[in-house]
Amino acid sequence: MIPCRRCGKPASKAVGYCYDCVKEGYLDIAMETHRKWRVKLGLPPEPPREGLRCSMCINECRIPKGSVGYCGIWKNVGHLKADFKVYAYLDPLPTNCVATSVCPAATSRGYPFYTDTRGPEYGYYNLAVFAYGCTLDCLYCQNWEHKTDLFKVREANYEQLLETALDPKVRCICYFGGDPTPQSLHFIRLSRDVLSKTTSIKRICWETNGLANPIIMKLMAELSLESGGTVKIDWKAWDTNVYRALTGVDGNKALRRLKENAKMVTKIGKDRLDPPLLVISLLLVPLYVTLEEVRRVAEFVSTLDNVPLVLLAFHPSWLMSDLPTTSRKHAEEAVKVAKEAGVKEVYLENVHLLSDAEYPF
Repeated sequence: MIPCRRCGKPASKAVGYCYDCVKEGYLDIAMETHRKWRVKLGLPPEPPREGLRCSMCINECRIPKGSVGYCGIWKNVGHLKADFKVYAYLDPLPTNCVATSVCPAATSRGYPFYTDTRGPEYGYYNLAVFAYGCTLDCLYCQNWEHKTDLFKVREANYEQLLETALDPKVRCICYFGGDPTPQSLHFIRLSRDVLSKTTSIKRICWETNGLANPIIMKLMAELSLESGGTVKIDWKAWDTNVYRALTGVDGNKALRRLKENAKMVTKIGKDRLDPPLLVISLLLVPLYVTLEEVRRVAEFVSTLDNVPLVLLAFHPSWLMSDLPTTSRKHAEEAVKVAKEAGVKEVYLENVHLLSDAEYPF
């Protein structure tokens, strides 16, 4: 960590300023950090604004011919085309998922409709589909390989992935990354093919930043609703300047889209109480996702019916590796704040990462 360039409070070198100063609009260092590393990786430093228009997410890129959008997946080859770049593996159930606390694979919630097992689904698997590319550029990205390896990997074999997904031992199919939004059309097709070719339990789940075009988000949510899966929206921050500093994208547009999509998914899942269709998560990034951020996100979540809030402990990574892990004190206070804000189900995950270190907020 370094002293804030303006006031001297602790800050991450990648951001340059403390939480309070970022809220006031001191974003120049953070945005330069985003631009520098994106250019180095061959990605547009900002959403491009000349060319064919992509409407998959809030960035609404206009991609020049021969170039790619902000996500690195959509490209202009005379027409818009999305690469199919994934890494898939079988993960034994129950697994360490953002929605583990409510997932049928670990809790039996939704029995007997979405699981036929009383207790954890030992002996079965989650097909974890790691999507390269992302609509955000988080400075602390926990899965940064999605961009550093993006242009090194070949396109995936659709038929092989479908065959694996149809294995009777596969109970969950979870799309994550990166973010599944840029490749969501491939994943929606795959999910429909899987559900149409089997009568066994196949829960379709998404771990996403929630910034997809609402039309796409609706299709994703409907597949999860039908199959007993979960839509997991990772809410990065509430303050729009903090959101922009951490992710590189327009925080005002992000907040509007997050609210819109969260309300829509909640409405779609209003009649399915177990398991909840929507789960919102918040990563407790030291110094920047403060108790105030937790309170504001929790206040919004409390207005939604049957939506749990999952607070995640932070592991230093990518360009913010100078930060500590989330402190136990901060995590416990965050849980308390979220409950006081009115959220009925609050869970704390990645507890093995919590430390006893103290740091100022």
